[in-house]
Amino acid sequence: MTFRFYHCNINVRELERSLKFYDEALGLKPVREKEAADGSFKLVFLANEASDFQIELTCLREHADRDYDLGENESHLAFRVDDFAAAKAKHDAMGCVCFENPGMGVYFIEDPDGYWIEIVPVR
Repeated sequence: MTFRFYHCNINVRELERSLKFYDEALGLKPVREKEAADGSFKLVFLANEASDFQIELTCLREHADRDYDLGENESHLAFRVDDFAAAKAKHDAMGCVCFENPGMGVYFIEDPDGYWIEIVPVR
């Protein structure tokens, strides 16, 4: 029996804002979507050509007027990038770098809903 990592869910308040961020910051584009018949939620799965991994953005109608409670926000996604300096410059220009750890050689960006994403150089 083999388990293969498939996707990770992130709840978002404003789907279009999040789609724009993930495309601009990480080059992730929609690959499929699903909407509830009653309009209570919409799922959009994002991916790129570099990996089979997908991020599922879930937009819940009941959360349209309030932020999600992210707890202490210790959970995070991580992306490895081959041109770390170019990625850092891009994210600096976007204004989304929220934490840097030069000692570990990584930094984090923050999405529009407050989720942190670790950017790691290929080593």
